[in-house]
Amino acid sequence: MKVLAAMSGGVDSSVAAARAVDAGHEVVGVHLALSAKPGTLRTGARGCCTKEDAADARRVADVIDIPFYVWDFAQQFTAEVVEDFVAEYATGRTPNPCLRCNERIKFTALLDRARDLGFDAVCTGHYARLDDGVLRRAVDVAKDQSYVLASLTADQLAHALFPVGDTTKAEIRAEAARRGLAVADKPDSHDICFIPSGNTRAFLTERLGSRPGELVDEQTGEVLGHHHGVYGFTVGQRRGLGLPHPAPDGHRRFVVGLQAETGTVRVGSAQRLDVGVIEADRPVWAAGAPEGPLECVAQVRAHGGCASAVAQAVNDRMLVQLREPLRGVARGQAVALYRPDPDGDVVLGSATITATR
Repeated sequence: MKVLAAMSGGVDSSVAAARAVDAGHEVVGVHLALSAKPGTLRTGARGCCTKEDAADARRVADVIDIPFYVWDFAQQFTAEVVEDFVAEYATGRTPNPCLRCNERIKFTALLDRARDLGFDAVCTGHYARLDDGVLRRAVDVAKDQSYVLASLTADQLAHALFPVGDTTKAEIRAEAARRGLAVADKPDSHDICFIPSGNTRAFLTERLGSRPGELVDEQTGEVLGHHHGVYGFTVGQRRGLGLPHPAPDGHRRFVVGLQAETGTVRVGSAQRLDVGVIEADRPVWAAGAPEGPLECVAQVRAHGGCASAVAQAVNDRMLVQLREPLRGVARGQAVALYRPDPDGDVVLGSATITATR
């Protein structure tokens, strides 16, 4: 196959590209320039897609002897990921920018261009597995990224390669060292790539300005404090509320709801976070929409937040009834569904959460 390897400059995508070469594919490496003004240097695990990352990717391409290019995707990334991120927070939702990037950049914009140029597949360093077009969790559960890939369609998965999903991270680093790749010990990027400072609230404040509102007790309606914007909060948040005292019973308060239209942040006890039903839109079903109830395991965060559930397709939407409650489920997050067998590693579908109860 003719394969386009998306090379971020990190160890995972580097080994993925090398494995694609070993598999006999005709491989071309490409680094996506996602920022109009990329920084010169990374700071440890802060940020990615810098000039340094592009240089690292180029050096790896030289070692594994493949052609290498840098493609400017800054405009698409800003519109489809950064602006979407800001707009979602402004409405009191909690988006996942990594999921959006996979969905709209790597496996829409990049894949479309790759196919137009005659490539058969896009290869990435994501920790996930593909088995005859079926998306599965990675062998390394701690690094598994199937959750942020679950929104990909069957057609997109048919043109994807995830060569490192059957290997642990430690083994990938060891392999990179054996191959003589200088990125073998390069730190992983843990923060949102376009917020290298790690300060999401400051990033949003700069773009959205001050939008004052009240922090209100969920049960009594008492105004407990004030804030500068609902975008600074997410459901389940405990720290940074700015409340001088705990609840009368001595327990800590949590964000239990956000109302952007009134600027209200509702706070309450941990028990008020319990969710039993999830409503979601824009569903993607791995094997087509089910005709009836679908037994599954629902996951609402990239790592953790899992519960046994029953899902249904209802008028082009998804309804998920949890058998045990989950906490900290926010609008804008994704809910991914997995097959409820002992392994629980087969992805059944995904959708964007619009409401909970």
